[in-house]
Amino acid sequence: MPRSRPLPPEISAGSAQPTTRRSAGSGIPVRRSTRRDVLKAAAGLVIAGSVIGRSGHSGQAQSMDPYTFMRTMVATTQAGQRPGQPASGLMPVISDGVSWSAYIQQPIKEGQDFHFTCEFDSAWIILKSYGHDLDLQEQLAIVGHDLSIEPYWEDTASGTIVQGGDIAEMYSGDYDENVLARATGNAVRKVFESVGLTVEVTPERPLIEAALLRGEPVFFKSTVDFLDWKAATWVAPDGDEFPVVLTNDHALVVMGFNEADVIIRDPLGPTTTNRTRPWQYRVSWERFLEVIAAQGNDALAIGPAPVSATNGRAINGDGTGGGTNVGES
Repeated sequence: MPRSRPLPPEISAGSAQPTTRRSAGSGIPVRRSTRRDVLKAAAGLVIAGSVIGRSGHSGQAQSMDPYTFMRTMVATTQAGQRPGQPASGLMPVISDGVSWSAYIQQPIKEGQDFHFTCEFDSAWIILKSYGHDLDLQEQLAIVGHDLSIEPYWEDTASGTIVQGGDIAEMYSGDYDENVLARATGNAVRKVFESVGLTVEVTPERPLIEAALLRGEPVFFKSTVDFLDWKAATWVAPDGDEFPVVLTNDHALVVMGFNEADVIIRDPLGPTTTNRTRPWQYRVSWERFLEVIAAQGNDALAIGPAPVSATNGRAINGDGTGGGTNVGES
């Protein structure tokens, strides 16, 4: 049952005032301004005990070695499957000394548009790989920007609560100033659908693997550098609740996998919390699944436009933003 939405801290009733804070989150960008549910059915897959057991306070997470869970790879844009191209029939890609079951070409976005625009930066990577170039303002206009409340958080007896906008339908918060600003995959999916791409909710490993084998990159909600998190509950104005991480929220792209690891494309780049953060790296399946569970198993496979929508032609990207008609040279 949705809990009633508490009043903001400055007007809350009673003598015991909730604690409202902000945090540095992913750090201050080193170069330019960067960096920054799915459906409720997917959120239901979260196993509360495992999420709470692995959670860490944001300060502890940012004091961890940023390479605790990730291993740097050489960033490539033209190796492997074109977006929308099945892995079957292709020679496996050998990268970082191992063979990959799926390896999808994805462009590199060198830095985020603003501190907390990771959802749109990662969406741009996938859009561009299919030949679409929608900038931040175009994407934001499609997703919607909920400014009815600027998100803030409280420590309560029942846990950490974030009061914010309707992140299931729109982006909530100031994307340059508020570390809590974000959207879920269910809101971001609108940008993919606006250009005719297909979207499938993929909250489990078998669905993610199947999508990658079809050549479909996966957009998902994560933590920065896959580090530990502080679990929180986001409460929307209508009382709907969503499991989230507090101050190290991030959005990324899965572009490949093998039995042990997944390959990640990250638009964040160097910041004060990781001055050598790579554009491409690998993370174990175990850690990947733990982290997406903390975000309500928020993952979406993005496929090419249906043949019926392209006048009988299957359109695939080439990994660098160019579209290719299958069967044509």
